Amino acid sequence: MMQRHGYRLAGALLSLGVAAVTACVATIGAEGAGTGSPGSKAWNMNEKIVKTDAEWRKQLTPEQYEVVRRKGTERAFTGKYWNTKKAGTYRCVGCGLELFRSDEKFDSGCGWPSYWQPANAKHVATASDNTHGMRRTEVLCARCGAHLGHVFNDGPRPTGFRYCINSASLSFEEKPAGKAADAQPVPSSDAAP
Repeated sequence: MMQRHGYRLAGALLSLGVAAVTACVATIGAEGAGTGSPGSKAWNMNEKIVKTDAEWRKQLTPEQYEVVRRKGTERAFTGKYWNTKKAGTYRCVGCGLELFRSDEKFDSGCGWPSYWQPANAKHVATASDNTHGMRRTEVLCARCGAHLGHVFNDGPRPTGFRYCINSASLSFEEKPAGKAADAQPVPSSDAAP
């Protein structure tokens, strides 16, 4: 219920810009801090990563910068993780926040890594994207505002969502062999993209 209201409010604030939408969606869901920062420390949802353009350029490769800071898109079937089958965790390349897990990854045939849900619904934010003559829902890192990709409602059960994510926005942490299964992901309740 809380997320549904957050998305409505986020839509109303869209005219204020993506930064306001990201902050709004993350703040509304702040009653339950998620996990996922490197080292499995709890992440306080009010702690946002803010850097200058020069700092982002220094940290990221040119391709990563183009995707996560300028909302670019890598070509289909060229990204590092589109066909990765290894078990592990996908983190934001900008801040290290846990975003997706291999358990929720599926082959959508689109040429980008696709997931039916995030590792923790509070770790991603969404915003309307009406660029390129299309109406889409953009997916962003809730901590640093990195552009990740888009979410569509043509995915598999149980959510029906397809989070279509650029490899350039992700880093991959392979699960060590023999390690017990990760904790179950936090369901995204009644949230719609």
